[in-house]
Amino acid sequence: MDNKDFEVEKNEFDETVAATENDSELTSDISAENAALPTEQKKVGTVTQIKKKVSKALLHREEWLAEHDIVFTEPLTPAPEEKPQPLVKGNVDMWFLLWAMILVCFGAVMSYSASAVYAEYEYDSSTYFLLRYVLFAFAAIALTVPFVIFARPRFWKIFGALSYAGSIFLLIIVLFVGRTGGGAQRWIDLGFITIQPSEIAKMAVVMALALYMAKYEKKISSVHKFGGHFQYGFFVPMIIIGIPCALIIVQPHLSGTIIVGMVGLLVMYLGGTRMKWLAAFLGIIAVVGVVFIMFFGYSMDRVQIWLNIDKVDPLGDAWQTLQGLYAIGSGGFFGLGLGSSRQKFGYVSQPQNDFIFTIICEELGFVGAFLLIFLFALLVWRGIKIGQNAPDKFSALVVWGLTFKIALQVALNVAVVTNTIPNTGVSLPFFSSGGTAQIIQIFEVGIILSISRFSTNKK
Repeated sequence: MDNKDFEVEKNEFDETVAATENDSELTSDISAENAALPTEQKKVGTVTQIKKKVSKALLHREEWLAEHDIVFTEPLTPAPEEKPQPLVKGNVDMWFLLWAMILVCFGAVMSYSASAVYAEYEYDSSTYFLLRYVLFAFAAIALTVPFVIFARPRFWKIFGALSYAGSIFLLIIVLFVGRTGGGAQRWIDLGFITIQPSEIAKMAVVMALALYMAKYEKKISSVHKFGGHFQYGFFVPMIIIGIPCALIIVQPHLSGTIIVGMVGLLVMYLGGTRMKWLAAFLGIIAVVGVVFIMFFGYSMDRVQIWLNIDKVDPLGDAWQTLQGLYAIGSGGFFGLGLGSSRQKFGYVSQPQNDFIFTIICEELGFVGAFLLIFLFALLVWRGIKIGQNAPDKFSALVVWGLTFKIALQVALNVAVVTNTIPNTGVSLPFFSSGGTAQIIQIFEVGIILSISRFSTNKK
């Protein structure tokens, strides 16, 4: 509301209050109420009631002015903060744990089925990727369990700040000493394990943003644009997201940048950032994205393949996408049977990675693919419920952010392998091979389970 509109409404309100004293209808109503009283009492009663009504109108006027004051609407003396309710500790959410464990076991089975042929050819052992999967899964579970048992919500606030700082450090290091593969420099090779810092950054951004949005909740909801909802609700959170995104995009790693950015924006929205700022930012990003694709050949080539898949060389650039589509189409309704995929025999390259969903469709058919997506939907649903019952805003934002990250990666992976969107190299959580991703995903499940143990409600 600008100054002109404010003055008009204020004057109208003042006229209404002034008219109250000479309101004939008000006088007649009061006269009717006092009709049965003696003459002297009528006069006293009439004056008293008029004063009460005028006072009430003046009080409403002050409240209205306080609510619409364009200069300052917050009280000079802040209201005392409510005392935090005591935490109630209970058991972990068993349904979330169940769906997560089923997905991990399902992932182990399909990791072996999809990778056996490739592993035998490359490493002389058909169980190479299965053993890696099981090893990383047990290592992640062993790492996670103590946190689930002993960690309290306050610990995750400290962890969030440290993980964000650590991820930024690793994202910088990988640009200098990282291992290059597929035209990108994304991995730090430690010999016994290869670390992909962008996977850590996905989790760290969620936790750092949740910590910030919860800490500055009142300033984010402030009516002031500068020093209020713009600065605290949009500008600073965008810096928190922008730093890791900038370091990831230069690797280059487009899909990692998209995931970090989208998950970060969701946490901002849930944390109280106004929709108009997010809408404006998304519009700018759309324009920048188009310009980026037009001037960077790597991205433009993938878009051209996506748009003209039927015209691109099937033995060249379109090979991976087309072979994946053949695998999906070959599965039919019930599939060819577990372990019976034909496309994994050198057609879908490295089928244990991003395109493992195509092998699941080929071997288990539409039924298997639907079951997989349904299990993820159950996991996401329980994550949302855990967030609703979380003990504080920070915990709720962490749970919702990590849950949405899983849902987003599943949606993007399925969209990529079905050629719904350009091929951006997105892994399928709990299924695609990758040590860092697997450990982080199971650890994220542990964070959600740890938070699910606490509530401010009676268990």
